[in-house]
Amino acid sequence: MAEHLGDRLVRLRRLADLTQEGLAEKSGVSSDVIKRLEQKRKHSARLPTLHALAQGLGVELTSLLGDPPGVPSTGDADPPQLVAVRRAIMPPLFAPPPEPNGAERLTVPLLRQEIADAWTLYHGAEFGRLMEVLPGVINDARFVAAVGNADGRAAGQAALGKALQLAGHLTIRLGKTDLALSALERAMNAAEQSSDPLLAPMVSNSVAWNYQRQNRLDDAENLAVYAADHVERDHIDTAEGVRVWGGLLMSAATSAARLGDYATANDMMTTAEKATTRLATLPPPENGRMVSVFSRSSVRIERVRLAVQHARPEEAIRLAKGMRLSADTPPSWRTWLLLDVARAHTDLGNAEGAVKALTRLHEIAPAWMRHHTLAVAIVTDLWAMPNRPPGLRKLVQFLGVAAN
Repeated sequence: MAEHLGDRLVRLRRLADLTQEGLAEKSGVSSDVIKRLEQKRKHSARLPTLHALAQGLGVELTSLLGDPPGVPSTGDADPPQLVAVRRAIMPPLFAPPPEPNGAERLTVPLLRQEIADAWTLYHGAEFGRLMEVLPGVINDARFVAAVGNADGRAAGQAALGKALQLAGHLTIRLGKTDLALSALERAMNAAEQSSDPLLAPMVSNSVAWNYQRQNRLDDAENLAVYAADHVERDHIDTAEGVRVWGGLLMSAATSAARLGDYATANDMMTTAEKATTRLATLPPPENGRMVSVFSRSSVRIERVRLAVQHARPEEAIRLAKGMRLSADTPPSWRTWLLLDVARAHTDLGNAEGAVKALTRLHEIAPAWMRHHTLAVAIVTDLWAMPNRPPGLRKLVQFLGVAAN
């Protein structure tokens, strides 16, 4: 069973040598909220509250609330699969470059297909399998980026940048935000030598997400806005450009909301959603898996998330109602939507609606759900309600929530 938020808060507060009152003073979060979290009378908290607590404790947000599969920073040695990813991101000094597998048949189109398939694993939350294949993909990209004529090397640098960007995303998911930043810095260097003018702003979006995870919200918002302005000026006439610009605008909105400026965030999201209509008038990207996720579905999913995180459950349900997900919506985004809808129903006291969303989540992503702390918190809150609808006990047993 996942560690309760209250247990993590107690452990981190004691490591920081703070009383509950001391943490309240440093974070601006009331001591009553801190006490209820630590006593497990409150099972979850809004993201602005978590950001404030993390800042008061002097830790990254991931220390309080991680994403699946969540590798805790316990001081234990990294597992071999993560060591291999780390080695691919940061090759050992003075070592000769690794030979790619099947060098005689390795081409840029084949390499791009490898990278697109790896991104599919990522969006399917198959992180274990991705850790197995990603080091080889990065090594292949490094080889292609170093051989051939100038055009071939530039195309190889584009592939290398995209592979290292994926390494950054994976390591963020694993709670290794400093390693992720190293991967993304290398991805940016490759982007600057590449043939893809949109790769640098895409990597900037990933860096902004990493900053969010490190509670560097001002840095995240400023970077996303800066990159979005450049894309809007030079590349807004293609579907690829619209998708990259839209993804950056969504990222900036998320940071603004977490800084407490929900009105600005909502304006940005509304602007982004209106811009999705342009995609229908433009030729689609050659390979959508290699470009930022941006569609009306993705904007709506993120708007639902922000509404839930900022105590607006009625707005979240309204935004989610009747939503038709586009075919290119990644599985990971679909699972987040179901979890956020369940949270909104729970906040409204609608246990039946919450269980319905969680049951669907259990059907399509059981492994993802089992490791997600928010899913456990929601089910725990539902079990504490006086009315327990059919299907709730099954979820309680699946997640290992204590059932009295």
